[in-house]
Amino acid sequence: MKILTFIILLFSTMSHAQDFANFGRYQKQNQEVKSKNTTPNSVLMGDSITEGWFATDPEFFTKNNFVGRGIGGQVTSQMLLRFREDVILLKPKRVIILAGTNDIAENQGPISMDKIFGNIVSMVELAKANNIKVVLCSALPASDFPWRKGMMPADKVIALNQMIKDYAQKNKITYIDYHTPLKDDKNGLPKEIAEDGIHPNKLGYEKMEAILLKNLK
Repeated sequence: MKILTFIILLFSTMSHAQDFANFGRYQKQNQEVKSKNTTPNSVLMGDSITEGWFATDPEFFTKNNFVGRGIGGQVTSQMLLRFREDVILLKPKRVIILAGTNDIAENQGPISMDKIFGNIVSMVELAKANNIKVVLCSALPASDFPWRKGMMPADKVIALNQMIKDYAQKNKITYIDYHTPLKDDKNGLPKEIAEDGIHPNKLGYEKMEAILLKNLK
């Protein structure tokens, strides 16, 4: 039984390693977007926060001609790898990047702040090279990670957001500050808009929608 369990785990790990970026996650949906021959207004690139956004309020995406390309648990390295498939080849007018939380949580191991920021900059440069407008978002407030307790991420989130904001201002890129209006007194997300302190609920996403649309105007 132990040997069988080991074999199953081994093949699972190998399968994941072969598709580290999870290209397959949106392969079918990407073909559907391309077959319509219409230009998406925006692609929202991100992790579980973006994936959960579409799952919670798909109407928001439909009525604004937005395409959601979030994958739970992903770090910026994975997003960068799939950026061509999930953003560039869809030929959107704009890409809205919300990333960095899982890097700070060390989901794929320790990574420096400079490298997290560098991955985000690389996505920006790829978008610009393909005539896609860029919107950069602050990482959401986080005072603790439910899947990795005790990491005290609040200050790291603030530091990353400052790097993103400074870069956006220097390069005349729209910056969406979710952090300031959503944070609680611990620089986390309050329970009324995110029960686990990380993933917004319907009310949380509604607040994010209002912030995003106001800034896009």
